[in-house]
Amino acid sequence: MLEPRWVRDHAGAFDVFHLHFGFDGRSPAQLHDLVAGLDEVRRPLVLTVHDLRNPHHREPAAHTAALDVLVPAAAALVTLTAGAAAEIERRWGVRPVVIPHPPVVPALRARTARPRRRGFTVGVHAKSVRTNSDPVGVALALVEAVRDLPGASVRVDAHDDDRGRAAAAALRGTSEVRVHRPFTDPELWDYLQELDLSVLPYRWGTHSGWLETCHDLGTPVLAPETGHYREQAPCLTYRLTADGPDPRSLAAAVRRAYEQRPRWRADPGERLRQRHAIAAAHEELYARVAG
Repeated sequence: MLEPRWVRDHAGAFDVFHLHFGFDGRSPAQLHDLVAGLDEVRRPLVLTVHDLRNPHHREPAAHTAALDVLVPAAAALVTLTAGAAAEIERRWGVRPVVIPHPPVVPALRARTARPRRRGFTVGVHAKSVRTNSDPVGVALALVEAVRDLPGASVRVDAHDDDRGRAAAAALRGTSEVRVHRPFTDPELWDYLQELDLSVLPYRWGTHSGWLETCHDLGTPVLAPETGHYREQAPCLTYRLTADGPDPRSLAAAVRRAYEQRPRWRADPGERLRQRHAIAAAHEELYARVAG
């Protein structure tokens, strides 16, 4: 769909071209060609700027170059938080529409009571270890942070692939480590409700669907002070240094979660109303740009 030929061949089948993800591997020249193809058939581009820095890229230059093509070419921009909108306006001189992230967990499942548990489990999920992720450094700092908290423990999960197994091997003997295939959605929701705190081990990023999932399920989140995570939903934060997570701020946040047990959980009814509002906002935006 990112090829100008596809745009020309299917121009009669769509009114608006909304791009959100999927352009990681496209060069600026290829994106210029896409924009030219849309101009040729007079179809407007809507761009959701979910990431101001790509979590899969070690350096920001490639993603910035892509946004330098797409942002000025878009008939309308969307982003998820006011902070991201302000950053986009500073960098490109265009103010996006702010439409928040929709709920992730179905309402029926989101209403399920959290299981009663003993202890206090802090979770880090390495997944397949994305480029922006530092699960080993964060987990090692967490092990120190919970050392003096009675009943507290650290659990690390990783996918059963090369990068996941490598992260798990580096942590064996320091914490509870589980290596497994990727969770299904119901398995993921069950896992998150087994945690008293889910820690995002990111070195950089902008927004997080994981955080939204935790908010639906009532699992408190500890996120790094980068990007705009804390604008999405209530969460604790820790600072980052050049060497990884700041141990003092991480430990302070874990202790707060341990002592206060915050009950931050989205109301499913309000989330359903939000979903309808988000749909209406997109419909209005599409109608406006399609003219």
